[in-house]
Amino acid sequence: MASSSVGSGDYEGPVVRKNQFRGVLFKYGPKPIQVAFKTGNYKQQVIFIGGLSDGFLATDYLEPLAIALDKEKWSLVQLLMSSSYTGYGISSLKQDATELDQLISHFINKEDSEGVVLLGHSTGCQDIVHYMGTNAACSRAVRAAILQSFAGCHFEAPVSDREFRAQLPETASMIDLASSMISEGRALDLMPKEAEQPPGPITAYRYHSLSSYMGDDDMFSSDLSDDQLKMRLGHMSNTPCQVIFSMSDEYVPDYVDKKALVDRLCRAMGGAEKVEIEHGNHALSNRVDEAVKAIIDFVKRDGPKGWDDPWN
Repeated sequence: MASSSVGSGDYEGPVVRKNQFRGVLFKYGPKPIQVAFKTGNYKQQVIFIGGLSDGFLATDYLEPLAIALDKEKWSLVQLLMSSSYTGYGISSLKQDATELDQLISHFINKEDSEGVVLLGHSTGCQDIVHYMGTNAACSRAVRAAILQSFAGCHFEAPVSDREFRAQLPETASMIDLASSMISEGRALDLMPKEAEQPPGPITAYRYHSLSSYMGDDDMFSSDLSDDQLKMRLGHMSNTPCQVIFSMSDEYVPDYVDKKALVDRLCRAMGGAEKVEIEHGNHALSNRVDEAVKAIIDFVKRDGPKGWDDPWN
């Protein structure tokens, strides 16, 4: 049975007041940035992974979600990675996966976790898809995944980071520059300031990954074929998945058939559960209750039922 946060019974819940959480801040890895914040002291955790430039308290639904999870004896975990805030451009999906694996390892080895669900917002969805395809040490211990508003960049983007950047006049020349730098062995050198979107330093590799057709970050673009989507997303069929799509996402252009796109993405993932939130914006700040209900219903149904030994 999950333990309560305070044994004496004086635990008052995970949220004190708006924008003020009650919980534990802890380090999960050796880097200074590798800290996480956990509400509730339970044996099952939902790990929230934000989008580009995100950090703690990234979306409005985290507060009611923490409260709802607490009632079900689950902890909500928010983590910082090397890619958090302005670090997104000097990191990579590979680095994010390594750090996410360290966090899950922390819960297995130091907190006797009974299971974890990954919740990705925006570009955090790419982290989940990439991580689950790495066969990393602890990825077998992930019981379910929730992808919420996988429509690209947290700041301004249509269906994907690549499709957003395709609208900018400098993108074609910046992709050419990034490609040249990579071929010259300068993949980790920084791009010119014009390439920084959202603001922050960005390497040639990361720019190319986010901006080029079939780059490492190009997973959800509306112009990818069904075969390409299956190649990128098909391994998610091994994990119970829920896709929460905001039907009025302000970053998805009018020419995209949202219902058709989410259907294609769910099929590519082997039949992921689809949740369409009518009139919901990108961060679901105008449909918080619906977002939390969908997440809680899924977690209760498809959440952890005990660990597989990830090293066995």
